[in-house]
Amino acid sequence: MSGIGHGPAPGHGRGRGHGGDIASQKAANAQAPKIPHLLRRVGALFAPHKLALSVTVTLVLISAALSVVPPLLTQRVFDDGLFPGTGHPNVGVTITLVVAMIVVYLASSGLGVWQTYLTATVGNKVMGALRVKLFRHLQSMELSFFTRTKTGVIQSRLQNDVGGVASVLTNTISSVLGNIVTVIAAFVAMLLLNWQLTLIAVVLMPFLVIAQRRVGQVRARIATATQESLSDMTAITQETLSVSGILLSKSFNRQHAETARYSAENETQVALQVKETMSGQWFFAMVNIFLSSIPAIVYLVSAWLLNGGTTDITAGTIVAFTTVQARLLFPLMGIMQTALNLQTSSALFARIFEYLDLKPAIQDAPGAVGLSASDPIGEVEFRDVTFRYPDARDEERPTLDDVSFTIRPGQFAAFVGPSGAGKTTVSYLVPRLYEASDGAVLFGGKDVRALQHDSLIDHIGIVSQETYLFHATIAENLRYAAPDATQQQLEAAARAANIHDTIAGFPDGYDTVVGERGYRLSGGEKQRIAIARVLLKDPEVLILDEATSALDTISERVVQQALDSASHGRTTLAIAHRLSTVIGADVIFVIDRGRVVEHGTHAELLALDGEYARLYEEQARVSVAA
Repeated sequence: MSGIGHGPAPGHGRGRGHGGDIASQKAANAQAPKIPHLLRRVGALFAPHKLALSVTVTLVLISAALSVVPPLLTQRVFDDGLFPGTGHPNVGVTITLVVAMIVVYLASSGLGVWQTYLTATVGNKVMGALRVKLFRHLQSMELSFFTRTKTGVIQSRLQNDVGGVASVLTNTISSVLGNIVTVIAAFVAMLLLNWQLTLIAVVLMPFLVIAQRRVGQVRARIATATQESLSDMTAITQETLSVSGILLSKSFNRQHAETARYSAENETQVALQVKETMSGQWFFAMVNIFLSSIPAIVYLVSAWLLNGGTTDITAGTIVAFTTVQARLLFPLMGIMQTALNLQTSSALFARIFEYLDLKPAIQDAPGAVGLSASDPIGEVEFRDVTFRYPDARDEERPTLDDVSFTIRPGQFAAFVGPSGAGKTTVSYLVPRLYEASDGAVLFGGKDVRALQHDSLIDHIGIVSQETYLFHATIAENLRYAAPDATQQQLEAAARAANIHDTIAGFPDGYDTVVGERGYRLSGGEKQRIAIARVLLKDPEVLILDEATSALDTISERVVQQALDSASHGRTTLAIAHRLSTVIGADVIFVIDRGRVVEHGTHAELLALDGEYARLYEEQARVSVAA
């Protein structure tokens, strides 16, 4: 997978024409995930639509049966209407048979329209449900899944892979059933017309089926490689064309390099698309030649049989047979094409089910309970907690090592220490975004692993250093925490966060669109809107993860006032880089190399003359020098 800043520099990327070589390599190496009972699981997607499917199957059966009636009527038109034994056309019989043929055509067309509507409705509903199911499942995945997987790759599974199976979901049932019934009916009709000609028409069919299976296996590998390439392209687009990505590329003058990286992957994608389109074309060309030659062979065999006097074939029989033969061979070709598409789509279904089969690392335990009013909500305790990130090597020291502390309801607790000490990890373990490797994290007196996750999160508000705002209005961003909040509640929260006057000064007020990730606002404004959003949630516990570390001094002062207001009356865990922001904390925990090495008030820690005192003096010197 590709990442920002790692693309080829201009002049050093893959040259034009290399996309085909890379595409061939990708296609040869690509393997779809092995998913047990894949076809059964795909079939289960249609279970909620049994009635519509039953009606569709009935329509397909009727339509398929009707499709072989006109050729049989054609035989009667020739033998009984146009060329009867009397030597003169029988106009009455001809009219009756022609009218019957027209009625059949009208009925078939009407049933076909109804059938198309039902299959399109069911197929698109199934595809929509599959997309939502995948999205819901991704929402349940743990945080570490998203930290190790590119957003563009996830988006590609959700959009490209699900979209890639759309035609299979909407057309397969009617196509397969219709063609199978048509083939069977046509085969029976051909036998009734002449068994010798039938043998000639179907003798090579088994060889075509074997060839089709081989072509399908090749196309499935190419389809897997194509989707992987699409994932790479989506990841590049998501990374480089976001506001942050374009700002980075412009800052380092890497636009040409990013274009070259995208162009190289695009060449691979184009080559793979061509390969997928062309795979099997020679096979279908040979099939088409065979199908087109059958009528001529039928004429030749008919002449031979008539000349030998071994058959009583009539002109009507020959015309009807060649017409029915088309009803057999072209649906049979359609079945092979559908089978080929199914083999290709199986790779996409496998990629979709691969994600659906992922088990969230953090789930509610059996018998998990919710927090009750009698619980000491707001009390946070770590008991001998050790934590390693999922991708950490065994020889690496744990991020947190045997950490224990207790924060009482309503306390303001600060966590300080050098970068990489494990401060932010504490803020991840309290809301159970990650799971402790050893020990226990308690919230409201209960192990968080025994709590319903929704109940736990309902009592916690988080303000991080990296504020995320949607490309929507300020009001919509605020209501993310409380969808039913009134305008008065929005303004009250904004006032408490010291941002209301700023919002009121915008031409559109609370209807101001903040732009992608809030880029139309300053850092301090975004942070105060994030604080107002948390205040609307009104949690008992507030986690502040270096919420002011990225701000200038003036913005920090304004935001700090908002944070002080937000933390009033709540249990607050403040992850702090600047010690000046937590001097008034009720308790300060000093973390170094994953351990709590000191704790106490600001004054107590200075008196210890230990790690905290050293950090404080160091920051004081830097502040004076600045």
